[in-house]
Amino acid sequence: MNLIKTENQEIIAQMVREFSARNIRPYLMDWDESQEFPVEVFKKLGELGLMGVLVPEQYGGAGFGYPEYVTAIAEIAKVDGSIGLSVAAHNSLCTGHILQFGNEEQKQRWLPKLATAEWIGAWGLTEPNTGSDAGNMRTVAVPDGDYYILNGAKNFITHGKSGNIAVVIARTGEVGDSHGMTAFVIEKPHEGFSHGRKENKLGMRASETTELIMQDCRVHKDNILGQVGDGFIQSMKVLDGGRISIAALSLGIAQGAYEAALAYAQQRRQFNQPIANFQGIGFKLADIATEIEAAALLTYRAADVKNRGLNATKESAMAKYYASEVAVKAATEGVQIFGGYGYTKDYPAEKYYRDAKLCTIGEGTSEIQKLVIAREILR
Repeated sequence: MNLIKTENQEIIAQMVREFSARNIRPYLMDWDESQEFPVEVFKKLGELGLMGVLVPEQYGGAGFGYPEYVTAIAEIAKVDGSIGLSVAAHNSLCTGHILQFGNEEQKQRWLPKLATAEWIGAWGLTEPNTGSDAGNMRTVAVPDGDYYILNGAKNFITHGKSGNIAVVIARTGEVGDSHGMTAFVIEKPHEGFSHGRKENKLGMRASETTELIMQDCRVHKDNILGQVGDGFIQSMKVLDGGRISIAALSLGIAQGAYEAALAYAQQRRQFNQPIANFQGIGFKLADIATEIEAAALLTYRAADVKNRGLNATKESAMAKYYASEVAVKAATEGVQIFGGYGYTKDYPAEKYYRDAKLCTIGEGTSEIQKLVIAREILR
């Protein structure tokens, strides 16, 4: 990518490259094989300000904007999509929800610990029977004096086991009512609040994914973000930022897969010349390079719109949809360019291939993004 970056973006990109070379690249396949969630890496990222990129300095964060945030996620994901995914989920979902909708006391209480990675954050919207259909969630919160009692389960929750704090969306009104859900913040340990099984995943294996279970979990009303009934509306706004995160994640994975394939095609010789000289390979590289540039433009445009405080629903959906599909294509073509070696774990192509697919699913599938885009352009 040859996009013009600000001085801050260049500094962040270089810092992440150096950090990744020392602290991520040597260990990523070990983490992948064992599905280890390397908490210590996130603590180090917290020391660099990368776990609170968007959090104002007054709350212990780096105080940067979305362009810098996109740069950081993409650079991490170039090396390891798993680490990029967890950094993105921590920043944009849990931390982002509290930052956008918490009151001053709540921000002072939780953001400093999240921004420094003293605490790792989780965010619970998805349920076993309500993925894209979040409006029909079954987790309920019943008022009981100054408390609400939560019962239900969430699944596919990033950091559901290792997280220290979670924002959980629960039903406080009628099923199907967009004003019938509320966002609760739950700190761990908390009676009646636990994690379920850890998912055994195709890719992104070092990013922990589990169930969250609430059984007569009593949460004080002071832990409600915003007003009772605003949880679903808040979540849709949080997901605008989350989709920019996944676009950035996709961009990094695509770039990593492309750079690996490009280097291999220039080194691998067949018929007495580098395979990059063959039109069949050269055209693949040309297509991927062009589509990555287009994905980058869409992603940074969405980041700019969000950064200016404007409605970024259409732009974030476009960026997430296109960049995630490009990531899958780049990773698939990367395996093809590597040939038989691309199918082995001795080379990076197969991991990009496995990791990329989640980008078209998480935080709204490609099909859901098309629905969002269509709704926005037909308004």
